[in-house]
Amino acid sequence: MSRVVMYTDGACSGNPGPGGWGVLLRYGRRRKELSGGEAMTTNNRMELRAVIEGLKALKRSCDVDVFTDSLYVMRGITEWMDSWKARGWRTAAKKPVKNQDLWQALDQAAQAHSIKWHWVKGHAGDAGNERADTLAREAVPTASGCT
Repeated sequence: MSRVVMYTDGACSGNPGPGGWGVLLRYGRRRKELSGGEAMTTNNRMELRAVIEGLKALKRSCDVDVFTDSLYVMRGITEWMDSWKARGWRTAAKKPVKNQDLWQALDQAAQAHSIKWHWVKGHAGDAGNERADTLAREAVPTASGCT
């Protein structure tokens, strides 16, 4: 299988507020950047959307190294998701999982790939993370006057 390196990040101006997501994909010497935004969202939703859109952009099954600076995404996918699914998408406190629609979309998008999850400290000089952050911030909708 092909090995892909993916850096993802989300941004929000206000929480909730206008938000953006960014993805940097690297495959050998090839590089692809993706981004998008929503008028009213949360930072956690944009962090999730970045990973989902990055995985959906892959045209075939790949070995993927996903780098995220979101502990919410990292812990959700590696620690919490199996329990949520076993409880019918409910938390240990029996409340509905927040952002369930995106967690389910991430679960589905991840099925086609062999993924290694990596947490990277945000704003600490990692070039891939910094680029994903820039893409996310640039994608925050500006109609509200936010930049």
